[in-house]
Amino acid sequence: MAIADNLTRIRTAIDAACERAGRPASEVRLLPVSKTFGTDAILEAYAAGMRIFGENKVQEVVAKATELADHEDLQWAMIGHLQRNKARDVAACAAEFHALDSLRLAEALQNRLEALDRTLDVFIEVNSSGEDSKFGLPPAEVADLAAGLGSYDRLRPRGLMTIAARSDDRKVVEACFVRMTELRQRLRDDDKSTGSYEELSMGMSGDFELAIAHGATTVRVGTAIFGSRPALGPG
Repeated sequence: MAIADNLTRIRTAIDAACERAGRPASEVRLLPVSKTFGTDAILEAYAAGMRIFGENKVQEVVAKATELADHEDLQWAMIGHLQRNKARDVAACAAEFHALDSLRLAEALQNRLEALDRTLDVFIEVNSSGEDSKFGLPPAEVADLAAGLGSYDRLRPRGLMTIAARSDDRKVVEACFVRMTELRQRLRDDDKSTGSYEELSMGMSGDFELAIAHGATTVRVGTAIFGSRPALGPG
């Protein structure tokens, strides 16, 4: 049960990071990122108490959701970039979407959700590092998207998501998390924003403790739970 042991270790690290930050541990949710791992690994984490898993490829999450459909309390969070023509699949099987970056995508999701009579929790993806290799909106453009989401009642904005800079310099990574905390506060203060913006989905295996120190409410951890990723994954 290596995965169960890893989950215990990560939960302990989350609790300790919350204590150092003066935050209740209940404020931080662990989202295991199971992309490229098979359903056996997911079921091992499920047996250890996890009920929601993060995936970044539509084809992969659909396949896994179909295979594990008999586990009715198991949920999926789509955390990867999404093309509008794949909105149907995410609307059908995901409970959360962490990569909303345009009103055109919001409209595509809204239409599919209406047809299915479902709702979807969403996080606006922010490019907090300014790196060209990353998806997400520049911080300056987030307020306009947040205001426009009022037209889409099937989407439930919960907060913001980011992937911090890839850097060994703690200050560079920390600056990304600070930007997100400040941006969340601006959205909370903006009467035009639609949604609660209570949540920050940020921090991964290498930096989740730093993210917690700066207000993360969901940390997305993959390799520290499941191990090194396979060279080729399903989907």
